[in-house]
Amino acid sequence: MTSAQSPRMYGDVASWWPLLSPPEEYDDEGRYLRSVLDAMCDGVADVLDLGSGGGHLASRLGAGLDLCLVDVAEPMLDVSRALNPTATHLVGDMRDVRLGRAFDAVILHDAVDYLTTEDDLHAALETAWAHLRPRGVAVFLPDHVRETYRAGTAHGGSDGVDGRGARFLEWTWDPDPRDTSVITHYVMTLRERDGSVAVVHDEHVTGLFPVATWLRLLEDVGFAAVSAVEPDEDGVAPEVYFVARRP
Repeated sequence: MTSAQSPRMYGDVASWWPLLSPPEEYDDEGRYLRSVLDAMCDGVADVLDLGSGGGHLASRLGAGLDLCLVDVAEPMLDVSRALNPTATHLVGDMRDVRLGRAFDAVILHDAVDYLTTEDDLHAALETAWAHLRPRGVAVFLPDHVRETYRAGTAHGGSDGVDGRGARFLEWTWDPDPRDTSVITHYVMTLRERDGSVAVVHDEHVTGLFPVATWLRLLEDVGFAAVSAVEPDEDGVAPEVYFVARRP
């Protein structure tokens, strides 16, 4: 997410994130991503997660990593601090944050979807480049690319051991296929410990770019060995992700 957009899901509703999107749902993706980092990096030790959100994916990357988690939403970082107590947490916008240090690997997960223009996406790719050591690897995991996007609905949520519960309905569509954004509406039903229920509606505007645009922008920034990858394992999202190395 960027500072230009602040959906309630990442603000006053952030404390419900572990119930809306439980950390264990990231097990397969985290394991797969760690295998990619281990294969691409010669002994990956430190990882920068730009747009880390509640830290659920980071918590599933396995042991032995020095994690730096950056997000523009302080409430989501609070959620992540409870889950990833040994990680460094910093407030910052993926388009312009500069930490003054370099990492073996940089990941941008689905928060990169909140970049809706080529200029913003280019800026985030430059941020990833700026924080990589030579031969460091960046992995970009947008939820969708233009070629795989399909309008539709989804649902989820869970109950907590503390008596709270949360459910959501997600509804996404593309009002104008000629532009670079889509709209997703969420309706969240949140049950407190005392049984009281609140219903929250949230609108998210996210970016959608073709594979060719991703590859062009990555090469423009200076990345080498750029590739678009389709995971060959069931249950691993997204359908297409991008891997690039800083020469």
